[in-house]
Amino acid sequence: MKFTEKLSARIAATRSALCVGLDPRPQSDNMNELADWLRRVVEETAPYAAAYKPNIAYFEAMGLPGLKVLEELLPDMPKDIPVILDAKRGDIGETQKYYAQAYFDRMDVDAVTLNPFMGYDILAPFLDRPGKGVYLLAVTTNPGSADVEQQVLANGRRVYQLVGDMVERAKAENAATEVGMVVGLTNANGQILAELPDAPLLIPGLGAQGGDLSALTGGTRTAPPTINVSRGILYKEPELSFAQKAEKYAAQIRAALNL
Repeated sequence: MKFTEKLSARIAATRSALCVGLDPRPQSDNMNELADWLRRVVEETAPYAAAYKPNIAYFEAMGLPGLKVLEELLPDMPKDIPVILDAKRGDIGETQKYYAQAYFDRMDVDAVTLNPFMGYDILAPFLDRPGKGVYLLAVTTNPGSADVEQQVLANGRRVYQLVGDMVERAKAENAATEVGMVVGLTNANGQILAELPDAPLLIPGLGAQGGDLSALTGGTRTAPPTINVSRGILYKEPELSFAQKAEKYAAQIRAALNL
């Protein structure tokens, strides 16, 4: 099964394009408590989740015990819900080869985020994996997106369109891995979406970052999107359960996308 087929099936089954971000900020060094907390997040939010997105930085910050928590959590994730590892890797080919082995072979995630700004060749180690996906950073959520990603080139195009060209090239070359883009909701608008190819979008920025879902309405895109919420589910409104918060965001997304 292709990655987008798995994602589309999950979106159809749940009528939800919510991606639940797993960004743990432990208050102690008790890894057992952290593991139990993450499993509770997954269990409660699963009915509303089109995907999960663990951000590897939060686990790396806890050292080897944190990475062990992630490595032990992944095999127990619901098999029908795609897992997108947020790693944002981008390095020379030999190094990328080992990142690809770590994420696709050892961790067996469905997709991974990559930083494409060293060029198309750094994608190669990730592009021969049937059933897997990668998301290339195109327009991120931070204000600094304007410093590089949204800059205008001499020919009038913008830098993020070069990322779109990589997506089109991978498709034209029949890459086994499906290639999409990260487009932050805080910087997304109709013009940006119109200037990017119709490919899967991973869209962070809803919730704590204040992104506006109206940026996604209209248009004719057909590739499956997934809209990530991390802090808004994990830490905001502590009086609500994880399930209640996930249900709320899923409903907002459903209405905006007319799912």
